[in-house]
Amino acid sequence: MDRSLVLNNVKTLTRGNFGVPVMLMGLLGMMILPMPAFLLDVFFTFNITLSIVILLVCVYALRPMEFASFPTVLLVATLLRLGLNVASTRIVLLEGHEGGDAAGKVIESFGEVLIGGNYAVGLVVFAILMIINFLVVTKGAGRVSEVSARFTLDAMPGKQMAIDADLNAGLINQDEAKHRREEIAQEADFYGSMDGASKFVKGDAVAGLLILAINIIGGIAIGMMQHGLDFGLAVERYALLTIGDGLVAQ
Repeated sequence: MDRSLVLNNVKTLTRGNFGVPVMLMGLLGMMILPMPAFLLDVFFTFNITLSIVILLVCVYALRPMEFASFPTVLLVATLLRLGLNVASTRIVLLEGHEGGDAAGKVIESFGEVLIGGNYAVGLVVFAILMIINFLVVTKGAGRVSEVSARFTLDAMPGKQMAIDADLNAGLINQDEAKHRREEIAQEADFYGSMDGASKFVKGDAVAGLLILAINIIGGIAIGMMQHGLDFGLAVERYALLTIGDGLVAQ
């Protein structure tokens, strides 16, 4: 598929006036209404597919402004992930005592792949992955966005003066000068939006860690007190679901 066609399709979706309200209503529905396991599988699969598409578009974009809607898309994807986190937490706490497939096949499959038959090793590896995601990836991306926004804004006066100098020297015409000024303004808006989006993603990472703690601690307590599971069985079932949920969502 042509790269420019993919970028134009993404921009059209993000600028639409109808898709955003529908998406917000769907997110509220996921957070408030109970969701069956098969529907949760569908949304998790869509979330993974959307993440892969965003990654490929970012890789094949030659310039940042070719994917100027990336901050908006990132916020939408983060909101979708938060909604799925809430929906999956509800299912894990309500139905987790029934077994690994209580929260859907996707969560069960991811949990079984990481655990590999040893729950202690699986929990340790999962904790390492969460630390890497929060301390390295999220904080590093936030710092890069902050520095990029700062240097871009600091360089704006110099770029504007260079455009004025070229215009006065007759190297460019009025239309070209206007086009360059618009590009500079769009670039500043892009990096400023990325700085804000990175802080939003950092908050999402913190919320994800808290949700994971709630899943494992609350799940074990509910399994033992309400469903009569012994400690070992409760840890086995809720650890599988918690790890699978964390991997799929993060």
